Amino acid sequence: MKAEFKLMAFESKVYKAAKAIPKGQVRSYKWVAGKIGCPRACRAVGNALNRNPYPVIVPCHRVVRSDGSPGGFAKGVSNKIRLLRTEGLTPEKIRDIIKSRNDAKRPKRRNR
Repeated sequence: MKAEFKLMAFESKVYKAAKAIPKGQVRSYKWVAGKIGCPRACRAVGNALNRNPYPVIVPCHRVVRSDGSPGGFAKGVSNKIRLLRTEGLTPEKIRDIIKSRNDAKRPKRRNR
């Protein structure tokens, strides 16, 4: 029996962006939110990834917090860390990747 899931448009965009992250790389929730055109939706991105019905196809473990820490994972943070390590990623490498992509920078506030 083939399982089918009805996805909201937002979730589909999130999964498409996460699917584009190469093996051995990570991106932040903030990066995914910006990539799908909703730069302030970091938490919603995390919630969508937590409900990922395609964990083998959509590598949600490659999405981490902007400070380089793992963030959440539906199967447990220890499993997320294990998956990242199998791709050759250490906490130091993850922080370096996030820092090099400028994901950790906060947007400048405009004066009103």
